[in-house]
Amino acid sequence: MSAPVFLAEASTAHPLSGYAAGSVYVLDGAEGRHAGVVQRRGPGERIDVVDGAGVRLRTVVESVAGAEVHLRVEEVDVEPAPAVVVTLVQALAKGDRDEMAIEAATEVGVDAIIPWQAERSVVVWRGDRAAKSRARWVSTVRAATKQARRCRIPDVELPLSTKQLAARTRSVVAAGGTVAVLHEEAKTGLAAVALPEAGEVLLVVGPEGGISEAEVALLIDAGAVLARLGPHVLRTSTAGPVATALLSDRLGRWT
Repeated sequence: MSAPVFLAEASTAHPLSGYAAGSVYVLDGAEGRHAGVVQRRGPGERIDVVDGAGVRLRTVVESVAGAEVHLRVEEVDVEPAPAVVVTLVQALAKGDRDEMAIEAATEVGVDAIIPWQAERSVVVWRGDRAAKSRARWVSTVRAATKQARRCRIPDVELPLSTKQLAARTRSVVAAGGTVAVLHEEAKTGLAAVALPEAGEVLLVVGPEGGISEAEVALLIDAGAVLARLGPHVLRTSTAGPVATALLSDRLGRWT
């Protein structure tokens, strides 16, 4: 069984990249409390500490003093950044379906997430609600990263309007990337959509009511392509994770 993962931010005064086999790392703060007090991790147990940016310390617990867990580093792994960045553009949806989508997408390997205020989104992010809602998405992604034992935390970007998404689409396509809008009426399956050897792939998922014709036209005009996910119509909470899993396999991440 793989070791549980705890987070140490990449911006800390002592970055994980500065540690070596044989050194001691002290896990403290909220993560230390969770490990030492809540989970009651003890000497001899294995723990991985990741910085969310690709560095992983494989460690063994030496001692526990309340919320301070002293770890002996056995190995330092560095996971390179992916050549192709898979970004899920998730339309805001009611009933926490959007959060379900980003949670599962994180578990299966998405690299970044963009909240999209689509035309038919029932939920609207404005003012304080926008900041609080995005913070909740960030928290969801962090928890899913730990659950999946990942060492990179997907970035949750600022929300985009459809007009802003069209501009982002143009930028991605101009740089050699791909923008695939998941749509039930598409003639081409996602498995057949051309992928770049390097750059970004945007997967665009609409809200419960679907993507409007005007939005489809605007995104296609910006360089996006329509793609379908098999013969069935998937919920907004399901489409993104399924598409991410398919691309993860195509990109060789699951071999």
